Amino acid sequence: MEVKSEGIQLRCDKLQSPVIPRTRLRIWFIRVCSSIVIWTCLVQLVTVSELWQSHFISGITSSISRITQVQLPLQLDNGVALTLPPLAPARNYTSNGFLRVSCNGGLNQMRAAICDMVAVARLLNLTLVVPELDKTSFWADPSNFEDIFNVKHFIDSLRDEVRIVKRVPKKFSRKEGYSTLEMPPVSWSNEKYYLEQILPLFGKHKVLHFNRTDTRLANNGLPLDLQKLRCRVNYQALKFTSQIENLGHRLIQILQENGPFVALHLRYEMDMLAFSGCTQGCTDNEAEELKRMRYAFPWWREKEIVSKERRSQGLCPLTPEEAALVLRALGFGRETQIYIAAGEIYNGERRLAQLRAAFPRIVKKETLLTRDDLQQFQNHSSQMAALDFMVSAASNTFIPTFDGNMAKLVEGHRRYSGFKKTILLDRRKLVELLDMHQNGTLAWNEFADSVRQFHESRIVRPTRRRVILDKPKEEDYFYANPHECLCEETNCDDLLGPHNSSDV
Repeated sequence: MEVKSEGIQLRCDKLQSPVIPRTRLRIWFIRVCSSIVIWTCLVQLVTVSELWQSHFISGITSSISRITQVQLPLQLDNGVALTLPPLAPARNYTSNGFLRVSCNGGLNQMRAAICDMVAVARLLNLTLVVPELDKTSFWADPSNFEDIFNVKHFIDSLRDEVRIVKRVPKKFSRKEGYSTLEMPPVSWSNEKYYLEQILPLFGKHKVLHFNRTDTRLANNGLPLDLQKLRCRVNYQALKFTSQIENLGHRLIQILQENGPFVALHLRYEMDMLAFSGCTQGCTDNEAEELKRMRYAFPWWREKEIVSKERRSQGLCPLTPEEAALVLRALGFGRETQIYIAAGEIYNGERRLAQLRAAFPRIVKKETLLTRDDLQQFQNHSSQMAALDFMVSAASNTFIPTFDGNMAKLVEGHRRYSGFKKTILLDRRKLVELLDMHQNGTLAWNEFADSVRQFHESRIVRPTRRRVILDKPKEEDYFYANPHECLCEETNCDDLLGPHNSSDV
């Protein structure tokens, strides 16, 4: 009987053994399906929260975000792990609609526009779509926002002010019956314009597309919190990509290892000369070539330009030869290390010969880096300009030969960074002095003394912006001197002076 019992027990074991794996498989399958269902629900909740921002759903999704957010430790050189600070809580507001923006112009004009559009989105309680960059201008740079700026940092660092998404949700597409209103906002507009003229448009259109964004927000007369938000975007949220930053820091390190350096923003590229109509120092054939180029672009309104008149008004960039004389007059010696922050100089080395003879230690990014280093940036003018921007902002002295967008934004960055030495050339006065020296009526010593004397007050110092009523193009540009952002307190008299401003 015992043997039979054992046989029965063995048969039972054989029958039960396959049951165990099947049970485990079933449990595992149920868990996987449950997880998929739960995460699908969570994704739907997050999507709904982004569109309607229900208080209840926002609370749930914020909790989920805090729970699922992983803090990655950074490994420092000394081996100590540093944890990134947690993100600020997302601002909870009911969005009035989506704002799409297409930036126009070069890198720095687009940079300022991005700052303005973030401020507009904040003012009107809108959801901002990651800005689109200009691909149709003279430079024809195909770069997208994420090719130049760290898009994740941009979105995350502003989440407590503005909700930013990478694209308009499909439910607001034309296929779903929604239309996008495309328009350019009025230039130099104030808070009242956007609240009274733009905000009501979202009652009919859920998506608005600003197809031009250059200087669409006033320099002055805006609430302090909006002005400070413009600065926050410019100095904190708009970080270059790691590829640009790493190469930019390498450039700066190479320069600093060779001593102090001057960043000369020598705005003497072909496009600058063609569109400004400035042909000083050019041959007749070169002047004709530049004129043909100007006529080749129908969007450029000014066709017939008298170069001499433009130059006498101080509206032309200094030539490389003029820059050499001015730098010498300002007291810079042959041993000065000069970084040329510019694109390709018109007629290249021939026009740089006199400048190089006066300052043998002239360098450019193309001479400091290898071809392989710059390969990824070729045919991407905005990415190349980003490298020049970084070097100019970090230089010991910054001298622009023309007051374009890069000159103005670098000036503002250097003010924000503790008023690094920046010399703003008085081109109108310089043209007068240069002509007198070159025609022999002003000796070198007199010329140099006059240049230094006229530029003692042109070294950037703390000051308030100059305001010219109803003439925003002629007054001081916000991004060149964001004085509201240069001190912590709302009263900046200690830094800027109680009467250190001018209204014209």
